[in-house]
Amino acid sequence: MTRVSLLSSPFLLGFDRLESMLERAARSADDAYPPYNIEQTSETSWRIVLAVAGFLPEHLSATVEDNQLVVAGAQPEDKTRNFVHRGIATRQFQRRFILAEGIEVVRAGVENGLLTIELTRPKTQSVVRRIDIVTR
Repeated sequence: MTRVSLLSSPFLLGFDRLESMLERAARSADDAYPPYNIEQTSETSWRIVLAVAGFLPEHLSATVEDNQLVVAGAQPEDKTRNFVHRGIATRQFQRRFILAEGIEVVRAGVENGLLTIELTRPKTQSVVRRIDIVTR
């Protein structure tokens, strides 16, 4: 059985990558850990804040690969502690955010159990390019 693509119109050339990004976003939407907020701080800037209580900066990583911001956390197991009850989640996680073309990560930092990642899209100038039409 063939799958019908939403972006299969002959007028939408080269959008297959966009479709695969939408599919990846739909798959990762099910994971709820760690909780996060996304806020728009200006017309061209955003802030992602993840609740990472208990994680030290060296236990966290943020990378950009193929227009995806990948935030991961992993804590080493502390075998010296004997918990009677363990209700604070410190499990490993990997959270992916798909970034639009041109979005840049400006900075990231941890404070009071919150990992904050600042994003921006620099202003670009519109370029009009004339294409010469020749006879063959």
